[in-house]
Amino acid sequence: MVDVRLSDVRKEYDGVTALEDVSIRVEDGEFFTLVGPSGCGKTTTLRAIAGFEEPTAGAIRFGDREMAGVPPEDRDVGIVFQNYALFPHMSVAENVGYGLRFRDPPGTRTRDERVAELLELVGLDGFEDRDPDELSGGQQQRVALARALAPGPDVLLLDEPMSALDARLRDDLRTQVARIQSDLGITTIYVTHDQEEALAISDRVAVMHDGRIEQVGRPEDVYRRPRSRFVAEFVGENNVFSGTTVAHETKGSRVTVDEHEFRISSSTTGHITFCIRPEALRPDADENIFSATVETVEFLGEAFRVHLDWEGRPVTLRVPEAPDDERIRVGFDPDDAHVIDGRAELVEQR
Repeated sequence: MVDVRLSDVRKEYDGVTALEDVSIRVEDGEFFTLVGPSGCGKTTTLRAIAGFEEPTAGAIRFGDREMAGVPPEDRDVGIVFQNYALFPHMSVAENVGYGLRFRDPPGTRTRDERVAELLELVGLDGFEDRDPDELSGGQQQRVALARALAPGPDVLLLDEPMSALDARLRDDLRTQVARIQSDLGITTIYVTHDQEEALAISDRVAVMHDGRIEQVGRPEDVYRRPRSRFVAEFVGENNVFSGTTVAHETKGSRVTVDEHEFRISSSTTGHITFCIRPEALRPDADENIFSATVETVEFLGEAFRVHLDWEGRPVTLRVPEAPDDERIRVGFDPDDAHVIDGRAELVEQR
């Protein structure tokens, strides 16, 4: 296995910039996810890694090997596409073993032994003689994964492989994919627009926006400590407020949002923007209390999402029980306010 490094990668199409100064390093054996909205550049980045797109500038390396000019078939990558691209005239076993026509199986296994091993790994032993059109979408996805893994590639690339599946099946399959990746220890780069999926299965994630990397980090760090307003609002739900520092304290600052004053556990100066996750707003809080009007309530199964109006601002609250009153008081702990813009020494990141 190898690590994958992108250094200042830029890609232009007819003068339009699709990628700008993309620099990331995917460690050997890591499950790394590119996440972002449609058109942000994540699939273009994956295609550049695979060799289907040649960067306008910058470098891509697998270990110490420079990939400039190396065609896809010589990059030692396995790829699972969004549409799976199974061969309809071939059986499941023939699809899985297709890449072994051009390359010997890893180790001392025969072609048939490698196919049987992978079908067992993806939970499809006994399906060898089936045709692809006899399989469900989830089963086809697992066949495509087994086919990509058959030659024993150094790097596995997955381009939104679950986007066509229903929500329950996606949840089940992402768990299986994460387990298989962990068992094999293969360097994996995964593309998705689904933030929940990215947070659930990745060792690290890179959030992309307008062809740039906004933030790279562990899922919990990206969720709890977003570095930009885009990341704060794209990755999960967030309440974003802008205000001005009016006083400093031993353990933080006091900030006014219009005429309302809040205490946060960051030393800040001047105009700042901070965010608070919906689950961090609590009706039983002791500090930073404000009153808001209940607009709508949504039942999510494990919780209620409550949409509030606070002096003309939309605020989202997530609580275990729906509020009974039309107007409620909520607050938050100063430690749960995270500064995303402005001059600040972020106490919570120490």
